Amino acid sequence: MLTGRPKSGYGAGFHRKRALRKAALVFFAVFLIVLIPALFIKWGGSGVSGQKDLRALWESGSFAEVYAETGAMLQETPLDYFLLTSRGFSAYQLASAQINHYDTQTYIDDCIWSLRKAMLSGDTRTRGQLYYVLGKAYYDKGSGYADLAVKYLEKARDSGYGVVDIPQYLGLAYAAVRDYRSSVAAFSLALGGPDSPSDVLLLSIARSYLALEEYESAGAYLIRCVDVSKDSKLIASARLLLGSILAKKGDASGAEAQYLKVLEEEGENADAHYQLGELYDTGGDPIRARAEWRRAVRIDPAHRQARARLNI
Repeated sequence: MLTGRPKSGYGAGFHRKRALRKAALVFFAVFLIVLIPALFIKWGGSGVSGQKDLRALWESGSFAEVYAETGAMLQETPLDYFLLTSRGFSAYQLASAQINHYDTQTYIDDCIWSLRKAMLSGDTRTRGQLYYVLGKAYYDKGSGYADLAVKYLEKARDSGYGVVDIPQYLGLAYAAVRDYRSSVAAFSLALGGPDSPSDVLLLSIARSYLALEEYESAGAYLIRCVDVSKDSKLIASARLLLGSILAKKGDASGAEAQYLKVLEEEGENADAHYQLGELYDTGGDPIRARAEWRRAVRIDPAHRQARARLNI
C-alpha cells in the first residue's frame, strides 16, 4: 500500500477496469443495437441482401457472426466504411466477452485496426461514435496507449457525441498519463451525470486526489466510497488508502481502526498487516511491527514491502 507519495495504481488496475467494463458493456451493446440499423439505412457498398443478413445477426446478438461475415466481405471491398466500422464495433464487443487476456487483446487490436482504416475513407457522418469506440479500445489495450485513449475520447466529446461514460473513461485515461488535474476535472463531469456516482468512480477520484497530494479531498471521496459500496474488495482498498491518509496526518488510532476494520470485514489481508506494521514501527514498537510484517508474508510470500522490512 501507500508509503510516502501514493502511487496511482492505474497501469495494472485490473479490478477497477473489470468493474468499469462490466458497467459499460450493457450500455454499449444497447447503443450499438440502436446505431447499426441506422448505419444500414445510410450506407451502401456492401449489398442490400448482405446488409439485411448482418442486421439480423447483430440484432440477435450474434457478434461473432457479424465479425466473421464482415471479415469475408472486406476481402472484396477492403475500404468499405460500413463494413470496417461494423467489424471494429463487433471486435470490441467480442473483446469485452473474453476471459483470456491474449484473446481480448487480439480483438482489441483488430478493433483498432478496423476503425483506424475506416477513418481513411473521409466519411464524417458517424465520427463521434467511431472516436468513442476507438478511445475505449485504446484504454483497454493498456496504460501505454492511454495518451491515444485521451486523444480519441476528447475527439468524441468535441464532436458533440454525448455518451454518458466518456467523462469516466477520460478520467481514468488522464490518470494513466499522470495528468491528475485533468483526471479530476473529467471525473467531476461524470459526477454530474443523472445516476448516483458508483463506488468505482468515487475510488478513482480519490486516487487522483492522492496523486495530487490533496489528502482532504481524497479522504472525503474514500469515505463516500466505503459508505455506498457493496464490494468487499473495493471497500478494503478504500479503507487501506484512508488509513494511509490518517497515518500521514498523525492520527495513528484512526489509521489503526481502518486497517483492523479491513481484517474484520475481509479476513486476512497482507496489505492491512503490512500497514499495521508500519504504524507500530512509527509508534516505537518494533516487536509488534515485525509480527505484523511476518503475518503479511505468511499471507502473501511475495509481498515485496513486508519482505524488505524483514530483510528476506
